[in-house]
Amino acid sequence: MRKDVLAAKEEQVEKFTKLFQNANTAVVVNYRGLDVADVTDLRKQLRDAGVSLHVIKNNVVRRAAEKAGYEELNDVFVGPTAVAFSDEDPIAPAKILKKFADNNDALVLKGGMIEDKVASLDEIEEFASLPSRDELLATLANVLQAPVRNVAYAVKAVADKDDDSAA
Repeated sequence: MRKDVLAAKEEQVEKFTKLFQNANTAVVVNYRGLDVADVTDLRKQLRDAGVSLHVIKNNVVRRAAEKAGYEELNDVFVGPTAVAFSDEDPIAPAKILKKFADNNDALVLKGGMIEDKVASLDEIEEFASLPSRDELLATLANVLQAPVRNVAYAVKAVADKDDDSAA
């Protein structure tokens, strides 16, 4: 092989090694059978959530995963492979890809890693079913507001009762 071709491949391996090292989550999917419109829609949904989707040759991604310490993922790098990387929200890639796969039989989740640990397909689907960060924060805010709201209602009831007895 020519030196320039080898250098380009090594550069790709380094690029994807850094993506693996910097990512909270990487979800591997088989995209065979998706048409251009579906892939464009999927990429837009992922991009809006701060997730990047890369179609990668299996040899390149295998070497990058090994260099990043995720050699256990080598079994999933078979057939057409795309990897969704997220360094922000660890649940977003799994959630978006699972929802998309439920509506499109052509997209198949294969595996991945979540928060520096190799995750099985079942674990990824479990993470996908969790509420998002915003949903969890809203639930927490409601839980924290409830006691304050109850005290406010009690104070108002006492004030209303005092007004009624004074009249």
